[in-house]
Amino acid sequence: MEEITISIKLVAIDIDGTLVNSQKELTKRTRQVIIQAKQKGIKIVICTGRPISGVKDLLKELELDGQEDQYVVSFGGAMIQTTTGTVINTQPIDYESYLKLENLARELNLHFHAISKNRIYTANKDIGYYTIYESTLVSLGVSYRTPLEMENIELIKAMFIDEPVTLDRAISDWTPFAKLEDSLVFTKSAPFYLEANAKGVNKGSALAKLKDVLGISSEEIMAIGDEQNDLSMIKFAGLGVAMGNAIPSVKNVADEITTDNDHDGVAEALKKYVL
Repeated sequence: MEEITISIKLVAIDIDGTLVNSQKELTKRTRQVIIQAKQKGIKIVICTGRPISGVKDLLKELELDGQEDQYVVSFGGAMIQTTTGTVINTQPIDYESYLKLENLARELNLHFHAISKNRIYTANKDIGYYTIYESTLVSLGVSYRTPLEMENIELIKAMFIDEPVTLDRAISDWTPFAKLEDSLVFTKSAPFYLEANAKGVNKGSALAKLKDVLGISSEEIMAIGDEQNDLSMIKFAGLGVAMGNAIPSVKNVADEITTDNDHDGVAEALKKYVL
């Protein structure tokens, strides 16, 4: 395989299945290599479907938190901000789209929730298991609200969340979802998550905005990920890297494949192409 020589100025890294291992832990080696890259002047940008609350502890571990010249992409690309909290761009879901999603969830008998900057909202009186899982994972509280009570709450993204077999059965007929694609975009971020964002939102479009802020080119960006919601940034980046545990569609579009998330795949990619 030919050695790739390119001047990388920004590395975009997904969290789940990429930065952290199967136990949701950041390994010592990956942490050390990322800090080494940052010290070399490389921008390390966490690009995740999580809200910012689910990123803060990792930013601290990576010595990226509280800095006006460091950036994070959250909510699957719907929000770009500095790690001090200065918002550069936000693309929320409008209320009408939320209502359509909520109605579809009821029609298909799927658990569903929507997320604001600082809270998870569900209209399911029987709160779904994966809503509680997400709440714990990203450190956000959960509130029960009827759809009528949601009109004045800014929602950044929404999620159909259910057992993989239940979710896959529901989306095997894409017709009802296709009807909503004039205002929404859907991405599968885990076997039990189908995320909905405002149309045009994805990790790749967020990186396109951020590169303009930083005055760099897409060729100077490396992106590392494993799931469907990472496809856009891996295609956008000059160097797209799939994790060894990535789904086939991600591996198919990536320029390179690193080791899996239980064998420091992010550290391996940084050592090979950046350091």
